[in-house]
Amino acid sequence: MTIIVENVSKQFGSFKAVDEVSLEIKTGSLVALLGPSGSGKSTLLRLIAGLENPDRGKIWIANEDATRKSVQQRGIGFVFQHYALFKHLTVRQNIAFGLQIRNAAKNRTKARVEQLLELVQLQGLGDRYPSQLSGGQRQRVALARALAVEPKVLLLDEPFGALDAKVRKDLRAWLRRLHDEVHVTTVFVTHDQEEAMEVSDELVVMNKGRVEQIGTPAQIYDHPATPFVMSFIGPVNVLPGSSRLFADGRFDRITPQVFVRPHDVLVTTQPNGAGAPARVSRLIHLGWEVQAELTLDDGPVVNAIFARERFDELNLEPQQQVYVRPKDAKAFPLHNLV
Repeated sequence: MTIIVENVSKQFGSFKAVDEVSLEIKTGSLVALLGPSGSGKSTLLRLIAGLENPDRGKIWIANEDATRKSVQQRGIGFVFQHYALFKHLTVRQNIAFGLQIRNAAKNRTKARVEQLLELVQLQGLGDRYPSQLSGGQRQRVALARALAVEPKVLLLDEPFGALDAKVRKDLRAWLRRLHDEVHVTTVFVTHDQEEAMEVSDELVVMNKGRVEQIGTPAQIYDHPATPFVMSFIGPVNVLPGSSRLFADGRFDRITPQVFVRPHDVLVTTQPNGAGAPARVSRLIHLGWEVQAELTLDDGPVVNAIFARERFDELNLEPQQQVYVRPKDAKAFPLHNLV
């Protein structure tokens, strides 16, 4: 089901949480609302769900004006960060709850619950209580409960935020596979850039209540529209245009900010006429990657990231003299700078 948000605003007192937001979420897609705390992403999700009413604008779901419809009328499945499971009900009873309050036939409810237990890989755990499950298992029960009523739209608010890093990563891959099976239009909120890029078809990057950019993960990362997007999506070095790193003249010396991704920093151990001299300040081993903090002779510190093979070729050591140049760099028009 397609969702269209049309010039929507929401204010709480003097705080403008969502400011003239417009976007379209295509049928069957998995879209991430991504941004820092206070960017408006959770408020926007609640507006789509009907848990909040907009001050201005409209929300369309499946070509129908849903702006003033209740949550139940919108056909929404909602999953919260902290599961919100009923502690006194078993896994089966939690999943069946939505069907039971809709007076679904018992045989249909039983069949649907068993189908969902298999879908979320919890076969054999239907008679357990939430307290007997891990955090990752409880989150899968919450997703199954939301899917039980066959919602038009599935909304997830920081669904993996309360879980540890490994469980979170495992559940991200599982959610993507689940979505590819059920194809329900899904919108999820996260502040985790890696999570958003790994799971979603499209990102909606938000900042201060507004949409900064909408696009696929590759489009957002490779072609950021604003300094905020480039700084928020992935690591970046921010340097003045006057830095010796740009001695080739590609940027005006008065350019206030130039952005260079760490993997676009090229390092050699011998002078080649094109690199700025620097010293290795620190080496950080990250498994299959190594990050080097490099202090340029004119002061700024630049982070570079190497694949392990390249690092082994360079054989870098702390305090070693090296030569640095950017493979790629980006500056933005002055009116875009924040």
